[in-house]
Amino acid sequence: MSGGLLKQLAYTLSSRCFTTFSRPSTHPSPSRFFTNRKLREFSQPNSLAAKFSTSSPETPTPSAEPFASPFLSVQIRCQKHVADMLSEALLCFGASSTSIEEEDNYDDEICIDSIFPVGEDVNTCISLAADSISLKEIPSYEVRMGEPFDWIKKTQESFHPVEVTEGLWIVPEWRIPPDAEATNIILNPGLAFGTGEHPTTKLCLLLLHGLIKGRELFLDYGTGSGILAIAAVKFGAASSVGIDIDPQAITSARQNAALNNIGPEKMQFHLVASQNRSPLIDPCGVVEDQSSSGVEAISETDKYDVVIANILLNPLLYLADHIVSYAKPGAVIGLSGILSEQLPFIIERYSQFLEGISTTEMENWACVHGTKKQNLAGS
Repeated sequence: MSGGLLKQLAYTLSSRCFTTFSRPSTHPSPSRFFTNRKLREFSQPNSLAAKFSTSSPETPTPSAEPFASPFLSVQIRCQKHVADMLSEALLCFGASSTSIEEEDNYDDEICIDSIFPVGEDVNTCISLAADSISLKEIPSYEVRMGEPFDWIKKTQESFHPVEVTEGLWIVPEWRIPPDAEATNIILNPGLAFGTGEHPTTKLCLLLLHGLIKGRELFLDYGTGSGILAIAAVKFGAASSVGIDIDPQAITSARQNAALNNIGPEKMQFHLVASQNRSPLIDPCGVVEDQSSSGVEAISETDKYDVVIANILLNPLLYLADHIVSYAKPGAVIGLSGILSEQLPFIIERYSQFLEGISTTEMENWACVHGTKKQNLAGS
């Protein structure tokens, strides 16, 4: 790996105790469920420090803090083999973002650059994070005050139009489409994951591009910015539905639909409840009525022609029955947010539901898709 290669593990916390990060850990650890489906190239600071309760990947309720605000910059030294797990744990216990600088040297230690909100008890956060992954000692670290920083402006500067395939572009709202005649998906991701730059998003877009022939009903399971739902309609689907348990993702997705001039008759985004008891993940719950929080009922099983869940390994495994239940018999189900090395786990779990399973890979990330079996119990 070339010197100075930045592994941006930029994670943001969702309203559950699962983190979203730029590549899922292969170790047992908290994992992202729906939102922020896989990873942001920059993470925004927020006041989520104490919210390790029920939250990849790849977002909280919008923070009242201004985006141009001071922050604590914390450099943490740790052993290379625990860096990914520690980065994820730090986000659970208060860090707003983490990144790792990989260098061509033979040192067993590595530096995690992290950002914490001002006022955060950094020592406690690092201690809890270290304890959660069974480190015997608290890593050494250095804290300094960062200058006020316009995170939104910096994030916007980092996003450029992305050509997914010939004639298909993902274009940030503040950029001019390079090809006005192409299929341009205009996007402002806000705090939700899905800018079109991550390999898993590209793999899902390429899958959709080949699947949608016209008039299909599409479900985006964990919609984030809404990018896949929007793409499906632009490719010719009759309608798209996106579901998520993060209100900020739903807001972002609806705004992006409007940017692409897609109305509610073609596209719906639903905030769904998380109602579970699992220590590993909050499965999406079916609720019977709307509440003051805006949670909506989603009970349309065996309906969709195409279902894609671009989340992470653990939720894909845990929620397999639920994901598959939305698809018609004979429908295509796509699964991504996983590393290539994790493919055997997904294939083994979904073989009971799918036939004709195929895989595609890009930059060590993978996408699995297959056809829902006709004779499944309950179908």
